[in-house]
This record gives sequence, structure tokens and C-alpha cells, in this order.
Amino acid sequence: MRIGELASRAGVSVRSLRYYEEQGLLTSTRSASGQRHYTEHDVERVTFIQRLYAAGLSSRTITELLPCVDSPSEENSDAALERMAQERDRLSEHITELIRTRDALDGLMATARAHRECLRAAMAP
Repeated sequence: MRIGELASRAGVSVRSLRYYEEQGLLTSTRSASGQRHYTEHDVERVTFIQRLYAAGLSSRTITELLPCVDSPSEENSDAALERMAQERDRLSEHITELIRTRDALDGLMATARAHRECLRAAMAP
């Protein structure tokens, strides 16, 4: 199938598919005129790649996980699970930092509200 059909069937843009190829996540064969051609398997692969992106993984990390899909083995599976655990830990640290940042903003907002109330009280007749 050609790139437009794959994009339509997988629910992604043609631009995304080209990006996936640039990153080494997807491969195609080329016709004599240079058109990309894909297989039925590529629809599933693109859907899987989309799920990995939706989980917050970068293209670099996805590249590290694909051997588990392309060459299933216990070793590749263990490596993929370890890599996903590292990403989960990274996300958890980021969430913790975001909560700290939100709490700091809440403190600033409370100070600003208190200051506003002092101004109102000072201006009251």
C-alpha cells in the first residue's frame, strides 16, 4: 500500500509516517519512481508506535524498545521491560517536580490574595 493509504488506515498523518522512517521506526520499500510502499503489518506497527508515543516515550526510547517486537526473545523482553521501568521512574520524578512547582504557585497565589485583601481593607472607608 502507498503512504496515503497507510496514513488513513493507521489514523496518522503522512508527515508522521515520514518522520517515523527518518527515526528508523518504520521502513518501506520504494518503487522505481521512488514511491513508498508498505505492508499490512505496517498498519499494526504504526498503531503500536502511536501507543508508545501516547505513553510519553520519545522516538529514541521507542527505537530501543522495538527489538522486543522485531526479534522477540527473553533477553529483548527483559531489556524492554527495564527500559520502560526507567521511563516510568523518569515520569514519576517529573510528576513530583510538577507537584512541587504547583504547590509553590499555590503559595504565591495565597500571598497575592492576602495582599489584595490588605489593600482592600486599607482602601475601605
